[in-house]
Amino acid sequence: MLVIAHGIVGRADLPIPEALFGAAAAAVLVVSFLALAAGWSEPRLEAPPERALFRIPLALEVLAGAIGVAVFALVIYAGLAGTDSQQDNLAPTAVYVGFWVGVPFLSLLIGDWFRLFNPWRALGRATGWVAGRLSRGEPTEVLPYPEWLGRWPATAGIFAFVICELCWATGREPGPLGVLMLVYAFVQLAGQGVYGVETWSRRGDAFGVWFGLFAMLAPFGRRADGRLVLRPPVAGAARLRPLAGTVALLVIGIGSTGFDGASEGPLFNGLRPDLQDLFTSAGASLGLGLELAYVVGLLVAIAMVGALWRLGTEGMPRAGADGPGRAELSRRFAHTLIPIAAAYVVAHYFSLLAYNGQDLWRLASDPLGDGSDLLGGAGASIDYAVLSATAIWYAQVMALVGGHVAALVLAHDRALVVYGSAKSAARSQVVMLVLMVCFTCLGLWLLSAALNG
Repeated sequence: MLVIAHGIVGRADLPIPEALFGAAAAAVLVVSFLALAAGWSEPRLEAPPERALFRIPLALEVLAGAIGVAVFALVIYAGLAGTDSQQDNLAPTAVYVGFWVGVPFLSLLIGDWFRLFNPWRALGRATGWVAGRLSRGEPTEVLPYPEWLGRWPATAGIFAFVICELCWATGREPGPLGVLMLVYAFVQLAGQGVYGVETWSRRGDAFGVWFGLFAMLAPFGRRADGRLVLRPPVAGAARLRPLAGTVALLVIGIGSTGFDGASEGPLFNGLRPDLQDLFTSAGASLGLGLELAYVVGLLVAIAMVGALWRLGTEGMPRAGADGPGRAELSRRFAHTLIPIAAAYVVAHYFSLLAYNGQDLWRLASDPLGDGSDLLGGAGASIDYAVLSATAIWYAQVMALVGGHVAALVLAHDRALVVYGSAKSAARSQVVMLVLMVCFTCLGLWLLSAALNG
């Protein structure tokens, strides 16, 4: 199995008990809620101010796409042709650390940069260009994207990925991982061929959609005409189109990250042997029984997050007799889940990126694990002294609290639109406040269990 620890190098030496951190975090959320109710009486995020910057040249887009394709091909080649050692092959760390963790972190800072480097989008655009030349400029026919399909293909893709990451040991081995990357690329090219490159990239590409959600929180955005703009942080999330499958995608993202933390703590570790025995007694091997136990844990975590979200939306009253129903309210407020998902990712994977991210330099210098030193960093090692466990804890707490405060801001601003008055908006969000406190305390509990385990 791939050993990618989250980099915790010892028990955090906290100046106050962890329970007080939870109480302080809850207090911050309550104070933020009261401040919003008292001082935020008009919606401000539905059309936030933007400052136009510049348009990215086509040549730069082509270059970025070529780089993305080259890196993608290198990682596949390393997985298929390199060593079977997961610690010495570039592919596992590149995918599960550099890609799955590093891209969202950077997206939160500079926006949807992955769109420029997206290898499948680049290949699809190149294929479309070649097809257009061969057809002498006649447009290639594509099918209209079904509205009911929404973001469900992306949701299914993210769920399949977290199964590979958290539950299926083979999915973390270099060779099978390389094959999975090829399969995913084929699916993306097929989807682009049927529905068009841009349409599929925005709705069907699991990673393009997932990273794009994080980019909505960044201070940099991109208009439909390709021009970059500067905007208030977090404000871009208010423009999320709540297509079918969006809530499920965010719930899976939050639940899987939470489960990743729970799997390191005593609760799941205490239940895991019993779950494994349950499956082995039904005829499964020890390995399969363990993997199925992880799948059950993952599904339970996702279901818990979904239930919390359902309670939050059920607690919001209807805005008059003709106001939106429960399902519509869930969609209207779906964007508030984006900063929660970001908070969980940043808090849970901060140490992983800080420590194991350093190893990418060594692995890029020797991608196949055959003793080469292409970039001069094959002898590099991870410096675990770069951050203390206590510093990591404080960064994680700040991420969780900041993300949930941002979710409260988004929820209050949308409530002003839905309910009309500041008083009605604040009253409608009381249950949402409780939901945010629950999410925050759950996140802190999972982090403390892993930190002190």
